[in-house]
Amino acid sequence: MTTEQPWRVPLADVAVDAELAEAALETVRSGWWSMGPRVKEFERAFADFCGARHAVAVASGTAALHLALLAAGCGPGDEVIVPSLNFVAAANVIVHTGGEPVFCDIVGPDELNLDPEDVESVVTPRTKAVVPLHYGGFPCAMDALGELAARHGLAVVEDAAHAPGATWRGRPCGTLGLAGCFSFFANKNLPVGEGGMVVTGDDEVAARLRLLRSHGMTTVTWDRHRGHASSYDVVSAGFNYRLDEMRAAVGLVQLRRLPQENASRGRIAARYREALDGLNGLSLPFGRLGEERTSAHHLAVVLLPEGTERERVRSTLAERRIQTSVHYPPIHGFTRYRSAAARPLPITDAVASRLLTLPLFGGMSDDQVELVIEALLGAL
Repeated sequence: MTTEQPWRVPLADVAVDAELAEAALETVRSGWWSMGPRVKEFERAFADFCGARHAVAVASGTAALHLALLAAGCGPGDEVIVPSLNFVAAANVIVHTGGEPVFCDIVGPDELNLDPEDVESVVTPRTKAVVPLHYGGFPCAMDALGELAARHGLAVVEDAAHAPGATWRGRPCGTLGLAGCFSFFANKNLPVGEGGMVVTGDDEVAARLRLLRSHGMTTVTWDRHRGHASSYDVVSAGFNYRLDEMRAAVGLVQLRRLPQENASRGRIAARYREALDGLNGLSLPFGRLGEERTSAHHLAVVLLPEGTERERVRSTLAERRIQTSVHYPPIHGFTRYRSAAARPLPITDAVASRLLTLPLFGGMSDDQVELVIEALLGAL
């Protein structure tokens, strides 16, 4: 859906100021652009932020998931459980390990996260891992998933792309399993353009991640540049999943701003809930979080009344230059993955056509928020 004029309220927005521009420019002027000291500094700062032993910076959130699954031992013939209400990257990376995605349902219209009971029902001797998505920044019920994984000997790889700064029972999302994967795509809470991070408390997993992200080489270019090594061996068939210095420099600035960004998103999300939940047939998921969860508020998702023509609503908002989206078309509906969708996912299917994502970013003005509210109510 496009508009010839600029959006009055974009879905997401990045505030660019002198500090961000100077961080990038200083890196450009340094003459060292590929993975080096700023990446290491970003990794240390992100590990400290999460309370994790290790943080490994990579080229994207997709790369983070791919490497984390490989480090967890996933390979040909293995089954990996994921929610279908998800971005397709979660299934693609499973296929790229040689494994098979097994799609599970969500808890319900008020809880768009993976249902532990449905996960339990699909575990087989071939199941290797489960990849829960903290949908929209709202933490999954990690105690139940952790207990299930422990009983069956499964690795838990958290998809925390939406959840930097979110917590479950006081523990940061991303640190609740074997590894946690984050995305720094341009629309995320911590945007750098492209980029990602894997955090883990396991030394062997961290070593495997660092090896695989750079072609399986035993030393990296920065080490050789500094004279810390003069040659290298290749001990695994790795990838070029490195993060560059410019993005790391931007990431360091954005990480310092993340708590304020999340707090601003939370205030806007609360206003949406106050003004929209239960009105004109609308509902907002995650209304009963409980004290054990704090959200990063990555997405502001509403459920439209049953039978509503979503594209008509979106077109009406677009006419007023308000951008919307859908998170997500369920993966099991895509042509590539229909053969993997042999089992019913009734709750996912029931909510899929009703999902609508509203604009949400820390820099939204009060006027923009009220415009979205008024336009949505008027479109129903």
